[in-house]
Amino acid sequence: MNATQSKDRRYLELAQSLQRLSRAMGQTADLCEHLKVNLDAMKSLAANHAAQFMTVAADLNPEPDEVEQKEEL
Repeated sequence: MNATQSKDRRYLELAQSLQRLSRAMGQTADLCEHLKVNLDAMKSLAANHAAQFMTVAADLNPEPDEVEQKEEL
């Protein structure tokens, strides 16, 4: 095998590696976009659950002033 053939083979290997890298980068970008969508959904879900928790906690643990007002009625 002469030097030119060896060099051509190395360039071919490099081109294939760069193609694989390019595909991997594209997949990573797609996955990052999916992650962003999922994180936004989780943020909304967490906010809704926090609001529900605070509402239930307020009903189960009323402030002392509220209890006194209800007892007077």
